[in-house]
Amino acid sequence: MSRSVVIDPVTRIEGRARVTIRLADDGSVEDARVQVTDLRGFEALCVGRPLSEMPALTARVCGICPVSHSLAAAKAGDAILGADPPPAARRLRQLVQFAQLVQSHALSFFYLSVPDFVVGHDGDPAERSILGVARALPWLAQDGVSLRRFGQEVIAHAAGQRVHPAYAVPGGVARPLPALARERILAELPAAFAAAERALAWWSRTSSALADDAASCGNFESAFLSLVGPGGELDLCDGRLRLVSATGAVLADGVEPSRYLDLVGEAVEPWTYARQAYLREGGYPAGIYRVGPLARLNAASRCGTPRADRALDSFRQVAGTPVLSTFHAHHARLVELVWALERMEEILADARILSPEVRTPPGAGRPEAVGACEAPRGTLFHHYRVDPNGLVSWANFIVATGQNALAMNRAVRQVAERYMTGRALDSGTVNRVEACVRAFDPCLSCATHAFGARWVSVRLVASDGRVLDEAPQAG
Repeated sequence: MSRSVVIDPVTRIEGRARVTIRLADDGSVEDARVQVTDLRGFEALCVGRPLSEMPALTARVCGICPVSHSLAAAKAGDAILGADPPPAARRLRQLVQFAQLVQSHALSFFYLSVPDFVVGHDGDPAERSILGVARALPWLAQDGVSLRRFGQEVIAHAAGQRVHPAYAVPGGVARPLPALARERILAELPAAFAAAERALAWWSRTSSALADDAASCGNFESAFLSLVGPGGELDLCDGRLRLVSATGAVLADGVEPSRYLDLVGEAVEPWTYARQAYLREGGYPAGIYRVGPLARLNAASRCGTPRADRALDSFRQVAGTPVLSTFHAHHARLVELVWALERMEEILADARILSPEVRTPPGAGRPEAVGACEAPRGTLFHHYRVDPNGLVSWANFIVATGQNALAMNRAVRQVAERYMTGRALDSGTVNRVEACVRAFDPCLSCATHAFGARWVSVRLVASDGRVLDEAPQAG
């Protein structure tokens, strides 16, 4: 008789989810699903609110990537209000976006995933945490803490607070950068570079002994989607969409983010509150694609900064081009960490970053627009329509975790087939499944949307399990 194995909750991720693995009579894996069990209806909360509130309101979507949500909302506001940000404002938006990438990648790598490889999948579960890393490799834990602190402090210096900053606004940013803040950030950059490069060197040595993890952690063919800048360089803020195949062939390039619906569709399933994004050309559910740091490095021609380009070349020599296994997203995050620090240094080296001209007043606008950027976890779209009074009449967010949802399901099934078939379910096996989810660095709070489904189900159930009555369905 077939049965299901449920891992609830998946630990060391942002938000709450369970993994359900269905086993056949012979113990083989029939199916696997990552189910997002939280519910937060963000789009519905936006309707009826002034467009000008969207950057500050949507920054509350997530405490890990608030800058990205705020930026995507502000970019949509730029277009709707016809307010092109001044040069200093564009650079300041980039600065805080890079700072957010640093702190988010540090959290994902050092706090959430490194314990799996320092303590081990079969090690003491009580030690699989940043505290266990600190006892085993104090310097590594210290570098992780210092890098996350650095990213958060940069956001605080520029935007006034570390979490949920109301900084990006339609037409620019809320305030200029103080000269003292620039000096402090520049003074702390050398230590941040040293920490990032130590981690990159350590992971390059460590990951070479983890071929089995790489072979079974989301190692399959799919397309990869990312924003890229001029010449194919990495671009977090202002690029256009590039879609590449599992062989590296460019399937679409130079696509304006406003045309994202030409490429991407969304499906709703009754077993999860995360919408499942897919490529329209492939259809649902066959149209699997991935976004995030690995997808960005697969889609981009280069990083565009010297240290990161050297790190990218080394990465590609080891893992290939394109890199298919999501396990290598850990390495990709470290390459991006170095790149972000270099880009921050470039931005701050230009004294024009201190210009007081950081906001453009509204001009000739339009009733609908899309704002897009690369959040740490992948491409983020904010799509708004407004009424004649400037109130949001409709909103749609497509977040990275929703775009990776189909790939996560397939990856979890792959690792389950490798480690669970015909074996007892022990702590190490469970952790390998969870580690596969962590490699995607999902942000489940961002991914939870109610869309055409009931939020709460009320049933009257008899002692034998029969449903005697059920409340009428409501939206």
